[in-house]
Amino acid sequence: MTGVAELIVIGILPVIADDLHISIALAGQIITAFSLSFAIGTPIIVTLTSRVRRKHLLIGALAMFILGSLASYASTSFAALMASRIMLGLSGGVYTVVAFSSVAKLVSPEKTGRAIGMVAMGFSAALVLGAPIGVTVAKWWSWQTIFAALGVITFLLLLGTIRLLPQIAGDAPVPFRKQFHVLGSSVIVSGLGLSLLFTSSSSMMNTYLAPYLQQILHMNASYTGLTMFALGIAGVLGTRAGGTLADAWGTSKVISFGLTVLAVSLFLLPLLSSYLVAGVALLLIWMFAMSLIIPAIQMYFIQQAPESSNLVLGLNTSVLHLGVAVGAGLGGIVVDATSTVLYNPWIASLTVAVGLAIAAVSFSMSRRKVAGTV
Repeated sequence: MTGVAELIVIGILPVIADDLHISIALAGQIITAFSLSFAIGTPIIVTLTSRVRRKHLLIGALAMFILGSLASYASTSFAALMASRIMLGLSGGVYTVVAFSSVAKLVSPEKTGRAIGMVAMGFSAALVLGAPIGVTVAKWWSWQTIFAALGVITFLLLLGTIRLLPQIAGDAPVPFRKQFHVLGSSVIVSGLGLSLLFTSSSSMMNTYLAPYLQQILHMNASYTGLTMFALGIAGVLGTRAGGTLADAWGTSKVISFGLTVLAVSLFLLPLLSSYLVAGVALLLIWMFAMSLIIPAIQMYFIQQAPESSNLVLGLNTSVLHLGVAVGAGLGGIVVDATSTVLYNPWIASLTVAVGLAIAAVSFSMSRRKVAGTV
């Protein structure tokens, strides 16, 4: 639900703008409000609540998410809607981080990757369902109905969490000085750099995917939605496979393999712009590889700082959202400079290549740390 809440408004911004009598540009700031509160507020709240039992924190996050959904439903002004989106961003961010870190405590170490993959698969499914659901519901009823439905569904999830989820202890008490020591780790910092470049590259393509399909691959607009749905399915499958392979191969191998496939597929994409089928096939491979990496990155951070996993995952979540903004902005600069989206894949490929180099440095330092040489 948290992923759907973030993405569901993308296709209905014109409807919201008309209803609230504001511009599309101003309406777009409700997405910014969600992402910034997600990115900035999540690590702060997660750090302050590190000792709270995970079940209690998840219940609290879901309760706040319900209140945010109902506030969105009742919003009659832009200011009220912005405030409700901040509530949704904060609660969604806390729930996301705690869910990822909690699964590591619920399963045996050899099954951690698969468990994280299952959680990440839910967020990948939001890519498939978010925008289409928003457009359909707004067309049949109203945009407010979307948030009412989110509130009702989340309430059912809250009841299930209360009834079925076992108690999970919070992180062991860690002094703030030691927490800052963890954040000063070169392994963690380089890993965060990898996350930033990875999501920047992904956003550079995701943001301008529809124009690329229609303007570069010359796809009929009527098939764009179906193609994006297929890409979403590839993303769900990739996320599921990423968790399983992380258990079998190890996180560093999965991340390195995924980044290599990303760089190669993005580099080849403009070279095959005259071939629709080949271009779509490369995009499917790109989406699968991108999603393959997501659970492996989360698991990698848990492995590097198990005693402060919530703190580090919270920071990583913030960096991931920052990468989305950076990628979209850089992609826009490239489009403005070249008057085409043709070259976005090459810039994205270069970004991934730099990320792969940083990943190699991080993995090397991690191995040295395990060996006791750093």
